[in-house]
Amino acid sequence: MIRRQFLQKQHLAVSTPRPSIGITSTRLFSTSPAPQSSDPKQKPATTKPHTIDPRWLTMMKRRVGRCMMFGLKPTQIDEAGGILQQLARDWRELVAGSEGYLTNETRRGLFRHNVVWGEMDTMGHVNNVTYVRYAETARVNLTRNIGIHIDPANRKRWSNLLNSTGIGLILRSIKVDYKFPMTYPDKISVYHKLVHDPTAAPSQYAFELQVIILSEARQRPAARCHEDIVTYDYKGKKKTALPPYVMEQFKAMWELQEEAKKVWQQRIVDIENQVRTLELESWDRADAVEDTGSAKK
Repeated sequence: MIRRQFLQKQHLAVSTPRPSIGITSTRLFSTSPAPQSSDPKQKPATTKPHTIDPRWLTMMKRRVGRCMMFGLKPTQIDEAGGILQQLARDWRELVAGSEGYLTNETRRGLFRHNVVWGEMDTMGHVNNVTYVRYAETARVNLTRNIGIHIDPANRKRWSNLLNSTGIGLILRSIKVDYKFPMTYPDKISVYHKLVHDPTAAPSQYAFELQVIILSEARQRPAARCHEDIVTYDYKGKKKTALPPYVMEQFKAMWELQEEAKKVWQQRIVDIENQVRTLELESWDRADAVEDTGSAKK
């Protein structure tokens, strides 16, 4: 039931891939012309599902734009538009979901959160400490969301994890990797994921989370964090094992993370294959002529 609900909320509808045209090399991450194939019967190399680098979205858009420069048929224009719509609609899922982050509204910590001018420092970018606060706020929201939307039977217990009156959570350490200097104005989305399978975790008293902070202006990670969290008994004044209701949800969360990787990594391959097919039908063929419009008159 949990898996079905997750998939329904992840916008999994995709446009039907066009028939592939033969190539010897897909050159999926290249923005320069690929070698032209002399054998039209050759089939494209099949790529395995994979994650993407920070420039992937930009390169896909550029590649589609290059196809349009050489002129496309009406059906091809519709497909190119569909690809661009997918990239605009699902870019967070393609970037974060392909790594296993759960991005639907019941799991995300922050969504399109405004970066405010006062968060910048004298260096003209968002202060480094602010990213830690983003991660903290998202972690609190995730904990609350699990209790409200996913495990309402234990809603009060999930809420109490954020207090210091019983069993609670203590951040033991956090590491931040800054990817680029983010500035105002911008919007961020922040997601968490488990680092270890709960059934094989190195400790029964702690768990680790990875955090991705996405910039909407750049459509890529502005920072990544690694959090080490301990379960603490405030009344007994000692660390304690993860409560059973937490373990149950973490197990379900881990399964969903693994499934999200498969779904969105396959979507990446589908988009790449669609773009490559457009390239072979437009500029990457022996008789291709660039459409220069009125400039050629």
